[in-house]
Amino acid sequence: MSFSWTPHRFAGGALALDVVNSVVLRHDATRRIDRFAIRDQMRSFPSAAAEFCAERALFGDIAPVAVENEVDFIALRETIDLYFRKRILTGGDDQLLAGLLEALAKALRAASPGSLAAATAHSALRLIAMPDPERMKICGNCGWLFIDRSKNRSRAWCDMAVCGNRAKANRHYRRKKEETP
Repeated sequence: MSFSWTPHRFAGGALALDVVNSVVLRHDATRRIDRFAIRDQMRSFPSAAAEFCAERALFGDIAPVAVENEVDFIALRETIDLYFRKRILTGGDDQLLAGLLEALAKALRAASPGSLAAATAHSALRLIAMPDPERMKICGNCGWLFIDRSKNRSRAWCDMAVCGNRAKANRHYRRKKEETP
């Protein structure tokens, strides 16, 4: 199967969320795809992030994660996901926040400046301090995390062109199916 990093794959609105969203269909164990499980995809992510990520101006060129730090980087990604998903659903958890802060400190100590790990840690720190955390949401279609930057805070999908269209098409299909005798 062919794969490329496209603008849709950077719909999170922050580098840390785009890194978390490298796991496709996280909530479905049978269809779950970890894009970083393939080293070439993890290594090509930083150049795509420099082109498509909403925070690209903050980081400029980002170096890939060093091979010896990949396991720790994946652990950081999962810690970020766990904390922010819980924060969205329940308002947060002090133990998870403490764990996230420890993981971010570890990443910043180990990562070289300008690396994907360091940039991801800085992005996550900005998300923790977000003035309006209720803008962070979970896509109703794919489960990705994203920041709702709409005026009325009503965005329900990570990307209208992909998940929004799928949800609307599914709703239309079900309505037509119910109308058919």
